[in-house]
Amino acid sequence: MARVGRLAGAILAETEGQFFLVGNPKEPCDFATVGFEPPGVINALERPFVRLVPCRSVQVPQPYLTLDVEGEALAWLLVDRFVIQRNGSVSDRLWRLVTDPKQENRAVMNGNIDARWLGEVPAEIWHIVRETVLKCT
Repeated sequence: MARVGRLAGAILAETEGQFFLVGNPKEPCDFATVGFEPPGVINALERPFVRLVPCRSVQVPQPYLTLDVEGEALAWLLVDRFVIQRNGSVSDRLWRLVTDPKQENRAVMNGNIDARWLGEVPAEIWHIVRETVLKCT
């Protein structure tokens, strides 16, 4: 079961012993402090995700999503579900839609959120959701 959380405004995914950073970080990140070798320049417009190399034991921060999709397919799924194509950033609105769809708990939640459904929603349906959520109001 893959774990997916946030790191510096981007998405950190752990799958099959590998780690991926999806999207552009929105804030500075000291990768060595959180347990990774520095990945170099990150530009999600050119490469929507990068593989991170752990230099010690790393835990995905809570709250995190759990999904059945694994490997590089997970990274591509997360790009499709959360990354804004025009700037390479992760959409906070889409993330909140998945983590707190009823907007009942605005405080930071702990634990894991079963998001297996996210990997099962057809891309065509999710694109309608994306467009609706990301529309400027």
